[in-house]
Amino acid sequence: MSQTASARLAPTTLLLLVIPPLMWAGNAVVGRMMQGLVPPITLNFLRWVLAFVLLLPLAGWVLRPGSDLWPQWRRFALLGLLGVGSYNALQYLALKTSTPMNVTLVAASTPVWMLLLGRLLYGVPISRRAALGAGLSLTGVAVVLSRGHLEQLLSVQLVPGDAWVLLASVLWAWYSWLLARPKPGTDPAAIKADWAAFLLAQMIFGLGWSGLFAAGEWIAMPVSPDAGSPIQWGWPLAAALAYVAVGPSLLAYRCWGAAVQRVGPSMASIFNNLTPLFAALMSTMLLREPPSAYHAAGFVLIVGGILVSSRKG
Repeated sequence: MSQTASARLAPTTLLLLVIPPLMWAGNAVVGRMMQGLVPPITLNFLRWVLAFVLLLPLAGWVLRPGSDLWPQWRRFALLGLLGVGSYNALQYLALKTSTPMNVTLVAASTPVWMLLLGRLLYGVPISRRAALGAGLSLTGVAVVLSRGHLEQLLSVQLVPGDAWVLLASVLWAWYSWLLARPKPGTDPAAIKADWAAFLLAQMIFGLGWSGLFAAGEWIAMPVSPDAGSPIQWGWPLAAALAYVAVGPSLLAYRCWGAAVQRVGPSMASIFNNLTPLFAALMSTMLLREPPSAYHAAGFVLIVGGILVSSRKG
C-alpha cells in the first residue's frame, strides 16, 4: 500500500479497524448464548433479514430494475455468498460443536490466509515485516487463549467444528481481497460511493444464499414428536437478533469495508486478532473476574504486531 505509517495509524483509521473486532467478539459471545434457542444457520439468516430491513430505507434505490447493480450481479453474488451467506453461518455452526477457545484459536489463522491468498491470487509479496507482525499478533492471541500457560495451549484438541472456522477464515480472507482488488468496472461508481448501497447489493444475494442454507438445515433436522420448536421465541432471542443485525452486521461491515480500502486486507487482518482478546475481556467482565497479567501480555504482543506491520518498509 502507498499510505505512510502515520496515515495508516490515523485516529479515524484506527477506529475503523478496532470497531469490527469489538463487534465480532460480542457476536461470538451472543452466538454461543443462542445455542439451544435457534439453529445456527437459521440465526445467520434471521440476522441478515433484519439487517436488510434496517438498511432498505437508506439504499433501496440500488434494487430498482435500472440500477447499476444488475450488470455486475455475478460479483455481488460472490461477495454475498462469502460475506453474508457463509462466514457467520459457519461461525455459528462451529460454536455449536466446538469450544470457544478452539474457535478463536482457529480463527486467528486469518492473517496467514490473507497473506497466502494475496500471494497466490494477486502476486502480492509477503514482506519480512508483515510476516513478523503477523507472528507477534498470533503469539499474543496464543497467550490470551492459553491464559498464560503453554501446556494448556498444547493440549488443545481440534474437533469437527474447528474445520468450519478454518473454512470461514479462508472465505473471509478471499472476501477481503475481493473488496480491495476488484476487477476494473465491476464496482459501479454510484454503488461503491454509498456504503449502504454497496452492502445492500451484497445482502440481496447473500439472503438468497443464507435462506437456501437455512432451508437445508431445517430439512436435515431429525423429526421427533417429543422435540419442541427449533426456535425459542422470546426477549433473549429478540435482543440477540437486534445486536447481531446492527453491531456485527451493519456497523462492523461498514467499518471493515472502509478500513480495507484504506490499509489493505493484509494489514486489516492483523486487527482481527483483537477479536479473541476482546472476547476474553468480555468473558472476564461477565464472570466478574479481575483482569490477569496474561491479558496485558497478549494485548502488548497483538498491538506490537499491528505497529510492526503498519510501519513503512
